[in-house]
Amino acid sequence: MSWNAPMTPAADAGREMPRSATERLAVADRAVASLAVEQQLAEALRAEIPQARCHHQLRYWRFVRGLCAVAAGEVRA
Repeated sequence: MSWNAPMTPAADAGREMPRSATERLAVADRAVASLAVEQQLAEALRAEIPQARCHHQLRYWRFVRGLCAVAAGEVRA
């Protein structure tokens, strides 16, 4: 398995994003949520490589989510 292969289907960075800013934000939210669950599972199993991959992908998707939130005019803390 490749380091950059998506950990979850929702976290597939290679798929096309929707045109609507709110829909893009929803896609990013789903990706972050699915990766957070996957990371908790990897931590429970003490699987270091999956944990690291989740961390790497979560950083990317949290950044994307932040950009999408700005584009959608949403303020998040």
